[in-house]
Amino acid sequence: MTPAPAKARVDRRAARRWKKTALATVIVGGLVAFFALGGHHYLSFQTLKAHRVELHEYTERHYAAMFLAVLLAYTVATALSFPGGVLLSLAVGFLFGRWVGTGLVVVAATVGATLAFLSARYLFADAMRQRMGPRLARLSRGFEENAFNYILFTRLVPLFPFWLMNLVPAFTPVRVRVFIVATAIGILPGSFVFTNLGESLASIESAGDLLSAQTLLALGLLGTLSLLPIAIKKFRNSRRKKMHG
Repeated sequence: MTPAPAKARVDRRAARRWKKTALATVIVGGLVAFFALGGHHYLSFQTLKAHRVELHEYTERHYAAMFLAVLLAYTVATALSFPGGVLLSLAVGFLFGRWVGTGLVVVAATVGATLAFLSARYLFADAMRQRMGPRLARLSRGFEENAFNYILFTRLVPLFPFWLMNLVPAFTPVRVRVFIVATAIGILPGSFVFTNLGESLASIESAGDLLSAQTLLALGLLGTLSLLPIAIKKFRNSRRKKMHG
């Protein structure tokens, strides 16, 4: 006869496996459905530009409903790592303007990114620790010491895929609160840039006109500044070691 504590542990492990399977099924099913139903064709700059009049008129008639629908859609798209975050931000800016649109994008993207982060930690963190071993330990140490600045840097600099940087920190000891705050602050400048562009959608002829070299340079400089505290900290630690060495 299986002792009660042992049986309880087995039941907890089985329940945990079922929860993980259900969550993974929802994520994979959502991605498969998106591509199977042609979501990648509808989510394009040409489609957005072609239907801008109908979308704008519908939003004016049903503002509150559209606001909630777009907020939910953006959050789910980010949580499931759907492609097309830039186009969604353009659409939000076009429908709601730069100020309301920026607020909507920051909230939805932060919530969605946090859901992706928590899902990745729940589903894969244990397996990643076992497989990567020392490499993950080194990555974890870097995030543990300077988590806020590292996450802020990856959010500000448009070189890192947004969806990827929702997942990587999940395998480190970074606190959820730090992830949320750094993400919200880090995506604010880019969100404003894209919603501002979206507000003038009619004057943009192609997707290639979205970002100028000056805008990319400005975001890159912001990202570099976010790493300045880490550089100062390392410099001080180096000086301290020399003085006491």
